[in-house]
Amino acid sequence: MTSDSADRVWIYDTTLRDGAQREGLSLSIEDKLRIARRLDQLGVPFIEGGWPGANPKDVQFFWQLKEQPLTHAEMVAFCYTRRPGKKAATDPMLQPILAAGTRWVTIVGKSWDLHVIEGLQTTLDENLEMIRDTIAYLRTQDRRVIYDAEHWFDGYKYNPDYALKTLKTAIAAGAEWITFCDTNGGTLPHEISQVVQTVLKQLEPLSALNSQALPQFGIHTHNDSELAVANAIAAVQSGVRMVQGTINGYGERCGNANLCSVIPNLQLKLGYACIQSEALAKLTKLSRYVSEIANLAPDDHAPFVGLSAFAHKGGLHVSAVERNPITYEHLQPDLIGNSRRIVISDQAGLSNVLAKARSLGIDLNRQDPTCRQILKHLKDLESEGYQFESAEASFELLMREALGQRSLPFEIKGFQVHYDRVPDGETLTAKSLATVNLAVNGQDILEAAEGNGPVSALDAALRKALTNFYPEIETFYLTDYKVRILDGAAGTSAKTRVLIESSNGSQRWTTVGVSSNILEASYHAVVEGLEYGLMLQAKALVLS
Repeated sequence: MTSDSADRVWIYDTTLRDGAQREGLSLSIEDKLRIARRLDQLGVPFIEGGWPGANPKDVQFFWQLKEQPLTHAEMVAFCYTRRPGKKAATDPMLQPILAAGTRWVTIVGKSWDLHVIEGLQTTLDENLEMIRDTIAYLRTQDRRVIYDAEHWFDGYKYNPDYALKTLKTAIAAGAEWITFCDTNGGTLPHEISQVVQTVLKQLEPLSALNSQALPQFGIHTHNDSELAVANAIAAVQSGVRMVQGTINGYGERCGNANLCSVIPNLQLKLGYACIQSEALAKLTKLSRYVSEIANLAPDDHAPFVGLSAFAHKGGLHVSAVERNPITYEHLQPDLIGNSRRIVISDQAGLSNVLAKARSLGIDLNRQDPTCRQILKHLKDLESEGYQFESAEASFELLMREALGQRSLPFEIKGFQVHYDRVPDGETLTAKSLATVNLAVNGQDILEAAEGNGPVSALDAALRKALTNFYPEIETFYLTDYKVRILDGAAGTSAKTRVLIESSNGSQRWTTVGVSSNILEASYHAVVEGLEYGLMLQAKALVLS
């Protein structure tokens, strides 16, 4: 695969291997397949799937992809060079790589003499032979090779002559891509630029000497100095044409270069072609999809794709953005599939309320007294401990109530929660039982349910009572539950704020409750979460 334009940058995604090394992240075979197919739909040219042979999961993953190949992307198998003292053709480590059946293979080799001597415990010459033999063997097996120069920048810094020899060896053996790796993540952008530019000039004579074109070059950066994205961009501006990274920056230690930031920076700000424009508009959904699959909460403050990336809170900011978005936005959020949000808080002005109403499809007149009533009610509630900045679903319900547009799908008449510790063999097991009394369409309902805690039991009882009337509630589930003590000095009488995030599988919404009784605060948040979910379903039916 060769570039057809000097402005093309090839994106190489390693979420499924390097990203999966993040502490606390575990992907099943099905998880990896789902992510790979979404990356393929986005138009990512290279997807590194893992190390076949390192574990049964990766072997099965590549086998399933052979049965149902991707449409656009090249799936890449990953492996180290053959081991010291062996031959590549007989090293059993390389056989699963060939069995994976990928056209492209990424081979990692040592660039730093320190790692060769102390890590591999072999000679510098043997390391060069390991690089040459592995790449040459794979080429005889009709594989195309990407060579990742591990610890490149550290190796070049301490022994530039030897580091350069490793690259020349890989090139002579037939590698089509050479990737400079900042494996420890400690290099600064100006160093990246200097080293890349210097090395590319040093390698230029090889082309004239061998009468063949040099391979293309890439960059692989880690985020230990909070510079992975900046370093990747610096390398591209210095001449590389491949960026290796992960969705959401997942990776070992502090993570890898975040492709959700790399791609829009390169494409929208610097004019490089990474993926199709229509695919770029799917980037935010992809980011959140991968976080859901990885079972990690999305970073709301992530650049470009975060929920708060284009959120405006201060009244003056909102007023300015309403007139001209570029006053406080560095690009149009819809270009990467995100959207502008007007945040409601005690710092809000009338502009926030009006803008928020418009975003909800409510046309409010600035002169309408209801606007100021809503604003006053908002600030009164926030002074009591409510926080609508993170609970926009509750704010919408508040606003619709003020406008007479809130129709209650059910009425809670009361609830009780019991907590018991009962014998279970030699131990005591905690059980919670909630009983709810409510009315739906004039019909009184009394229902009870158990849960692994009082809030869980209350939620279960409400669902049990309501599902017969509103079957769609079965698709709702709690995704997050946060409790904050607002006045800790009050001890057990302290006022508590509860934030509950709910989802129906495609949308997320957050509701809030405040009380000196944690169960009452939770009750308010749970009830509003169910009510808001039903309102979303009703809106969807109208639109369809």
